[in-house]
Amino acid sequence: MVNTVHVFPHTHWDREWYFTTSRSKVYLLKDLMNINNNLQHNIGYDRFILDGQASLVEDYLKWRPQDKNVIKQLVVDKKLIIGPWYTQTDQFVISGESIIRNLQYGMDVCNKLGTYMNVGYVPDSFGQESSMPQIYKGFEIPDTMFWRGVSEENIDHTEFVWKGEDGSKINVYQIPSGYYIGGIIDENQLEKIMYQEPFASIVKRATTSHVAFPNGFDQAPARKDLPELIKKFNAVNRDFDFEISSIQEYIDAVKSEKPELEEISGEFTNGKNMRIHKSIYSSRSDLKKLNTKIQFYLVNILEPVLTMGEHYGVDYPREVVNDIWKLMFENAAHDSIGSCVSDTTNEDIYMRYKQVRDISTNLVEVTLREMATQIKKNKKYEISLSVFNTLPVNRTQITKISFYVPSQDFEIVDENDQFVEFSIESCKDQTEYISDQTIQLNPGEKIYKPEKIYKVDAYVFVKDVPAMGYKQLYINENLKKNKTIKAINERTLENNNFKIVIQKNGSLTITDKASGKVYENQAVLEENGDDGDSFNYSPAKKDLIVYSTDQANTISVTKSDLVSLAKINYDFLVPKNLKGRAEKNCNVKMPVSVEVKLERDSPVIKFNVKIDNRGPLDHRLCIDFSTSISSKVSYADQQFGTIKRPVYREKEMKSWMGNKNNWNEKPISIETCQSFVALSNSENTVSVFPKGVREYEIIGKDYSIIRFTLFRTYGMMGKTDLLYRPGRASGEKVIATPHAELQTELNFELGLSITDKNFDDSDVASKAKDYDTPEQYYEYADFLNGRLIFTMDSIDRTLNESGSILRTNGNLILSTLKKANHRSGYIARFYNGYGCKTTDDQVIFNKKPTRVELVNLKEDTIKKIQFADNTIKLNDITHAKIKTIYFEY
Repeated sequence: MVNTVHVFPHTHWDREWYFTTSRSKVYLLKDLMNINNNLQHNIGYDRFILDGQASLVEDYLKWRPQDKNVIKQLVVDKKLIIGPWYTQTDQFVISGESIIRNLQYGMDVCNKLGTYMNVGYVPDSFGQESSMPQIYKGFEIPDTMFWRGVSEENIDHTEFVWKGEDGSKINVYQIPSGYYIGGIIDENQLEKIMYQEPFASIVKRATTSHVAFPNGFDQAPARKDLPELIKKFNAVNRDFDFEISSIQEYIDAVKSEKPELEEISGEFTNGKNMRIHKSIYSSRSDLKKLNTKIQFYLVNILEPVLTMGEHYGVDYPREVVNDIWKLMFENAAHDSIGSCVSDTTNEDIYMRYKQVRDISTNLVEVTLREMATQIKKNKKYEISLSVFNTLPVNRTQITKISFYVPSQDFEIVDENDQFVEFSIESCKDQTEYISDQTIQLNPGEKIYKPEKIYKVDAYVFVKDVPAMGYKQLYINENLKKNKTIKAINERTLENNNFKIVIQKNGSLTITDKASGKVYENQAVLEENGDDGDSFNYSPAKKDLIVYSTDQANTISVTKSDLVSLAKINYDFLVPKNLKGRAEKNCNVKMPVSVEVKLERDSPVIKFNVKIDNRGPLDHRLCIDFSTSISSKVSYADQQFGTIKRPVYREKEMKSWMGNKNNWNEKPISIETCQSFVALSNSENTVSVFPKGVREYEIIGKDYSIIRFTLFRTYGMMGKTDLLYRPGRASGEKVIATPHAELQTELNFELGLSITDKNFDDSDVASKAKDYDTPEQYYEYADFLNGRLIFTMDSIDRTLNESGSILRTNGNLILSTLKKANHRSGYIARFYNGYGCKTTDDQVIFNKKPTRVELVNLKEDTIKKIQFADNTIKLNDITHAKIKTIYFEY
């Protein structure tokens, strides 16, 4: 039998890596110009795959708009093959919404030029996340092609069926030895190449007579002599017929033989045959923290606020939001989000995050302002304090905010003149500064300008803020109802759920009041060496572990009726560097403070760890929570829904120990999550909610300790012969990354939840969503209208003192609420966040919609949804399943 070898010309084009995007674009300008010329004039050269990412075409046309018609014709003729992605995204560190928007945006760019390759092509992403089959199906993409994450230990053949976490299935066509294997060809070996490795194994593992032969490399130009080379191949090979082809043509050819495909499920992170870089989740921990917080902010705050705003007459700035996401897509590219890049490139990545942060926070501020100033105000009060809830359930919550008052004696009341509890943390006189900022557009108009102005930081406790809505509060002057947070001589924090005792060594002993169970050795800091690089954490070859429980500390506690706060200050002494660590020499100061916050009635204990990291180099700091729950699996959320992972990869570790030389990476159990990780049994669940680095490992003799990485530092982009990654360097071993040593002051937030229930009855996903979605406050008074917040005209106050646009029962997790991409209405996306159980929910609209539809991830209609009493029902939503709703008024 003659095998058909599908040679598909391509380039894998990193937009940035050890080089910057600017440098990459300059070379792209030249190379894509040559590709276009090749496709137009080189007879026989009639295919080229532009790495599956439409951003490259957009970058090119920005500088050569005169080539747009040429590009369009090549795309329509299926010679230049583009998309479906905007950028070649990572799948583990970024959010589900980022992945969905990346595909939406990429398809939009491609459709304007003609069409897109309808294959989930991710040649270099560091592993495959198990929500992807459902996401691909939601975009009507039936097939995916990738390299990393699967070896022959997982499955026998390179074509197989992949079953995702929710049960969705797609076809996989793996390029098991990489996208570059046909990029460099020795013309003296043409008759032997298919009988040599890696092609010999590729042919053996194929399910049909069709073989994929990717012809390209990183930032590689098109090989102009490829048509002639194909002729030479065919002249010296009897068993193989070579032809210039494409990924889609190869897939269609495989399908034509109707092979029986094996099926495997779950996520793919096997690093035997290729590197997965599993601990890349903590590379450049400062940028990982920015990514976490900004992703949460965009989908939990920005988009719901803008949707709420349009409901109340504020324009939805669709193109601004598109620009925000575009910047996030650029940072989501696998090398960029991995931070396995040069320091100069990381500066560019930081600037994009800064732009997103600045634009999005100011969009929220101005939208809240436009809503707040429309809300009817009780004329007794000069100062309003509007609170906004961007979750689809009513909330009663304590939130820390800053606001301005005309007196140190005041109270906060709601629309019914009921007292709202608050506790003051600080109160500072800023009369001169604020008064100088006030601007009157009409100088003759009488406005409220108090004699004194104080800036207050306080915890405010507001009950029953409407779902996806708002509630009006007021500042009432000269009533001494305020209470301050006071220092006390105790070592105990307590609310209705927990009692926390701070031990002399700084560790916490937590009693869960519902069960009476005591959890000792909580929030223990663990510092050790990092001999790794920008791609991989790897412990020092001669390591020393330093624990907070062995460090001198001081403890202070403050309390009010609403909140108790403890600060544990450690005088950490650690080694200066790897050499000092090998010598067991702890002579460098690394001051650390752990702030513990326990709010009234809260089911979550909140932590903020602050570190002065200006002294040590090449090390890692983790925080450990001892759960007393011995488990074979951890629960963590992925892009959509919850996944159970083994705490120890027994089969892979046995293979590794038997022949380390056959593995590219040690099969470690360092994992990542989106917003939580938990250990659970039938009686108890302990969950951790990170707001910074989201990397964890389950450790201990009985696998009962959740260890979260706070940060790690390293000084080189690539290094050789790591304990966890032997052999060659990943990336460039000559590029130093001193900025990655993070020699500055750092801080990281996380939450801890303990229940006396199993995982599904503990509502872990809902608690994490609540923790990551603080209520938003907006204060308004005449004297604040000026340079402090920019001057705006007054608006008629026509809104009721409280309002809501929609609500749910809270059984499903709201992924986002946003404006539809190409229609006048809105998108609400939900998913099942439970570990295994099926659930129901309903969406109740405050205003009757004129149309409600179930849509796919492209936002195309699947079916209309019938509704009554402004309510739609979402029934029998199974594990990790996504449901996307379109509605309009």
